Amino acid sequence: MSKADSMLSILWLLRSGRKMTARQLSDELEIHIRTVYRCIDSLCASGAPIMAESGPNGGFQIIGRFADTPLMFDSEEQKALMQASVFAEAAGYPFTEALSRAIDKLKLYTNEEQSEYLHRHSHGLSVISPPVASHKASILQELEEACARGQSIMIDYDKGRGSAVLREYDPYGIIHWKGSWYTVGFCRLRQSLRSFRVDRILRIMEAGNRFERPADFSSKDFLMGQLLPDSLGTEKLIAFRVRAHEQVLNELQRHWLFGHALVERSEEEALFQLGASSLLSYVPYFLLPYGKALTILEPSNLIEKLAEISSSLAAHYGAMLNPTTESKG
Repeated sequence: MSKADSMLSILWLLRSGRKMTARQLSDELEIHIRTVYRCIDSLCASGAPIMAESGPNGGFQIIGRFADTPLMFDSEEQKALMQASVFAEAAGYPFTEALSRAIDKLKLYTNEEQSEYLHRHSHGLSVISPPVASHKASILQELEEACARGQSIMIDYDKGRGSAVLREYDPYGIIHWKGSWYTVGFCRLRQSLRSFRVDRILRIMEAGNRFERPADFSSKDFLMGQLLPDSLGTEKLIAFRVRAHEQVLNELQRHWLFGHALVERSEEEALFQLGASSLLSYVPYFLLPYGKALTILEPSNLIEKLAEISSSLAAHYGAMLNPTTESKG
């Protein structure tokens, strides 16, 4: 019997509520008494509420209420947790040290077969992302703590071009989106809900106030409403139909701007619905790198905008080939 199986069996025996000695557990499970003591120590270290009493009427007993769900994970669950930690670390999860300790503890309670299984799968998954600065990790930790405690904070926020503003802020939530961290909350300086990029927060200090997060408030919905106004139905949508090879449409569909806006899709044609503001501002520049690989079927004003931008670019780079013409003019 593996150590994990022995620990789980001891839990099941003690779950009845009756007190059992180490000898009774040893006899019941047919394991050495020293194994019983080692398993009890490991269970206590994992947080199992086991009380030990010495003396003639002593023994081990689970105190309080204890969930029926086993503490141990099977191989698939262990693999999922380990690989999920890879994504979390690459995203800049601020509590990576605690996460690493948890994964190490997970591996500690595996049998030989599970250990070999985890080893095979530990090198099969990688995530490429920009390195996360240690400063950002500490800022995220402080934000998460303040959010959980309902504690107002003072943030020194870089507005760009060397301009920083100190403001009192109630952090309602933290969101990771497309490789960046954001925080959403109530800015007491502006007296309104605001979102801030975490990488622009220079420092955090405690403020004396506390706050209550509004009921049913969604930090994610608020942020998406700011970044993509038409994604939440706040803007009239316009049909954008494009024809291209399947691979090109697949790439286009995976883009953050188009992924939420897909309406219809065939092998070589896709229909999206986008807000007018993004259609003539963001979209043309996203489509330019595809060149002749796609054909826009509608709307016509998007085609006109792309033609205008393309002509401007052609003139710009043409001037580089003949710089004397522009200087003489």
